Amino acid sequence: MDPNKVCLDVYKQHFEGPFLDATEKYYKKESESFLAENSVPEYLKKAEERLREEEDRVERYLNTQTRKALIGKCEDVLIRQHSELMWDNFQNRLDFDEDEDLQRMYSLLSRIPEGLEPLRKKFEEHVKRAGHSAVSKLIVEGGEGDSLEPKAYVDALLEVHEKNATIVNRSFRGEAGFVASLDKACREFVNRNAATGPSNSKSAELLAKHADLLLRKNNKLAEEQDLETALNRVMIIFKYLEDKDIFQQFYSTKLSKRLIHTVSASDEAEASMITKLKEACGFEYTNKLQRMFTDMSLSKDLTDQFKDRMDQNHDDNDINFSVMVLGTNFWPISAPDHEFIIPKEIAVTYDRFTKYYQTKHSGRKLTWLWNYSKNELRTNYLNQKYILMTSSYQMAVLVQYNTHDTMSLDELVAATSIRKDLMMQVLALLVKAKILVNEEQEQYDLNPGFKSKKIRVNLNQPIKAEVKQEATDVMKTVDEDRKYVIQATIVRIMKARKSMKNQQLIQEVISQISARFAPKIPDIKKAIDTLLEKEYMERVDGTRDTFAYVA
Repeated sequence: MDPNKVCLDVYKQHFEGPFLDATEKYYKKESESFLAENSVPEYLKKAEERLREEEDRVERYLNTQTRKALIGKCEDVLIRQHSELMWDNFQNRLDFDEDEDLQRMYSLLSRIPEGLEPLRKKFEEHVKRAGHSAVSKLIVEGGEGDSLEPKAYVDALLEVHEKNATIVNRSFRGEAGFVASLDKACREFVNRNAATGPSNSKSAELLAKHADLLLRKNNKLAEEQDLETALNRVMIIFKYLEDKDIFQQFYSTKLSKRLIHTVSASDEAEASMITKLKEACGFEYTNKLQRMFTDMSLSKDLTDQFKDRMDQNHDDNDINFSVMVLGTNFWPISAPDHEFIIPKEIAVTYDRFTKYYQTKHSGRKLTWLWNYSKNELRTNYLNQKYILMTSSYQMAVLVQYNTHDTMSLDELVAATSIRKDLMMQVLALLVKAKILVNEEQEQYDLNPGFKSKKIRVNLNQPIKAEVKQEATDVMKTVDEDRKYVIQATIVRIMKARKSMKNQQLIQEVISQISARFAPKIPDIKKAIDTLLEKEYMERVDGTRDTFAYVA
């Protein structure tokens, strides 16, 4: 027998056992009678205090080996046996932002293995309700659909996220399970709420519109730092979007317009946003966006070179002209679907540039985007000279009045080849601006009494048809792109696995693509059928649901 070894047999048998039993009975009785007379928050303080006292008691005059059993008994009596009551009271504490009570409840319940899961579920539902309620309130106040203000929508989502993220960090110590509950709830209300209805594109569209407004010259966030913070906030909501490809398409459409109309707040801010998107989704996601900037820089050089050539060869070069040559594969914009008669006033410059470009790039074909081009016209028929900033269609209409005082709708359509429905919208803007007068039906006169407080008059306002068309075009492009992404993913998986069961293949496709968008199972099945037809894969003989890769 080792004389130095401490023998605790007597201690355990005659003291520890009875002491633990007595402690259990005492706290069972005390906690029940305390709860009968006091509220749950008061009980949380009491339980915390009692656990501290027991820790202290072990330190002061009990053997350290007693600690585990004693604290285990206390946790069972003080926490586990009243856990249902705490779980039921949790929602109340959340509703009233009782931060200290939430911290205590978390701290106590985290001491028992099953203590936190019911809280996490309740917290997730709480955040979901808050998100849905914030959006519903917004719709009641500000209308829905197209009248919904992108900034107000994004701010409402962010407010719910920020408030609850603070609760997670402060009250629940940033515990991973609560972070996951917050993320799950946010993903739910960001993608499906009263504003989105059944549409899977609405949140992505509104977020892209909000980012567009932030990145434009006339935004209110003049300070670079404020803009950077606002872009970081956009990325918080972006993280929760299920259909990131829809955001990408809307974003690139908006970016193309900022670049074409030179209304970006700054190149730094644009680059910063693209970097954030690249970090979140990878190089491929932002490749086209970066190519758009390359095109802009090359176009600037091309304009300068063309001007130098014209100055050397022609002395009648009185039109100030700049050009943007945009790669078809990178810019989400399309040419007009109707003819356009180029006004004689710009025809010479048009011909000279076309020839110049062909000599530099003989294999390339230029398609002129008159629907995006813009012009400045000088008025010579009024006492006051004005500069009119116009679209090319407005310019084509106005230069007709160099030789006419009045023209009918049909004459203007014949002179320009602009579609009649579009022409009516173009004319409506010119009449509204009082440049033209429309007193007789379908007859338009030049207004000799035009006046404006500004010398530079901006007539180039967006046409309703174009705004509506943008959303339709985006969704059409997204649907086309998705078909190819799903097919390419299936081919990649089958090439690596050689053969695979139908259900496994569908699950693997979903897991690989879901970071970019939520693929629908019928679309995956359709893609499988297409690839079977194209003989990229085949059914394995003797099985109904196994495919093999065809090398």
